[in-house]
Amino acid sequence: MISHRNLVATSTTILFLRRFDNNVDSYIAYLPLAHVLELLSECTMVTLGVPIGYSTPNTMTDMSTAIKRGQRGDATLLKPTIMCTVPLILDRIYKNLTQGISKKGASFSKIFQFCFNEKQRWNEWGYSTPILDRLIFNKLSMILGGRVSFMIVGSAPLSPSTQEFMRTCMPPIQLVQGYTMTETTCAGCCQVPGDMRVGIVGGPMAGMEVRIVDWEEGNYRITDKPYPRGEVILGGPSVARGYFKNPEKTSEDFFEENGVQFFKSGDIAELRDDGTLRLIDRKKDLVKLQLGEYVSLGKVESQMKTNPVVDNICVYADSLKTHTVAIIVPVKEALERLAKGIKKGEGAFDDLCKDSEIIQEVLKKLTVHGKTNGLEKFEIPTAITLCPEVWMPESGLVTAAFKLKRKAIQLAFQPAIDIMYGK
Repeated sequence: MISHRNLVATSTTILFLRRFDNNVDSYIAYLPLAHVLELLSECTMVTLGVPIGYSTPNTMTDMSTAIKRGQRGDATLLKPTIMCTVPLILDRIYKNLTQGISKKGASFSKIFQFCFNEKQRWNEWGYSTPILDRLIFNKLSMILGGRVSFMIVGSAPLSPSTQEFMRTCMPPIQLVQGYTMTETTCAGCCQVPGDMRVGIVGGPMAGMEVRIVDWEEGNYRITDKPYPRGEVILGGPSVARGYFKNPEKTSEDFFEENGVQFFKSGDIAELRDDGTLRLIDRKKDLVKLQLGEYVSLGKVESQMKTNPVVDNICVYADSLKTHTVAIIVPVKEALERLAKGIKKGEGAFDDLCKDSEIIQEVLKKLTVHGKTNGLEKFEIPTAITLCPEVWMPESGLVTAAFKLKRKAIQLAFQPAIDIMYGK
């Protein structure tokens, strides 16, 4: 339940992010107004008298899917100076540019990589590289019109490699990462322009109060060294009143203290010495994927457990990826029957769990099972690991009530998770 007061408060915080000049600046709008980041950005631009040019994700650049070959994209025509974006758009630009570079041959790729490393090193030392910019990087920045000087990315975590590439290869863009949510009307934390670190979401925006509190279950405490760690709590006039017609969830996630409304984010962060935050984990099993979709891990697990081959399952979702993976404890007899069906019935149970053909057969069955039970494509795991050992409370992977200990399972199977995600 977002009020007019919340909207005005967030619009005020945006005014402090940079100096705006309506004689020079222009803003490119392409996200739907239902996205609170776009709504507040456009409202602020109207307040300041900054011109707004309207686009879509499929027509923004010369290489966008809805732009006919040889024609110009919206950014090339509008030449904006300000842009709010989401990781999906930057990842598309990143992939288009890197593919274009690789198509020019191995020699060009080596030269480009050398220039990239050189510019990155000088930028970290606080120096610009005008010669490299003129020869190479200014041409890349033309994909967004060549005038973008301030770009803020939100909605979901941005891949460090994409952030580093965009910031290095597309001068004069000052790319900063923000950490906000709908419940706080898109106000929270934001990097200071010029901060060269990746993975940092910055300090509190103007008027916001941010604190971290202990999360005992995940073993995150404010007394941790070298940096305090805990759940992020956001407060201020931008925090919404609660969830519509859901008093139970509202009382669980929102609270008021000394006349200030606060929201429990469910995100885990570490607090750096300079007051900035770095997100490191998520408390709730509701995970936002890279493209913005929310996945309820418990929902997916409950559906997958109804498959005859699954004894227990833990679904894992990396917010920097577009899909989920899963660690599965299979039913021994069911797996052996499945193995015989593809003529793989011989061998110990441990060996069957490691057999790639059996793993792929299980994955196919789970994919069909998920679709049959109404799961979305992004909810169904695209890779699985079979664990032959049953998870008992003594293993430390489940509670006495056999509820999953997600953090413990993640730590125990991190190498397998990395392989499933191709890391």
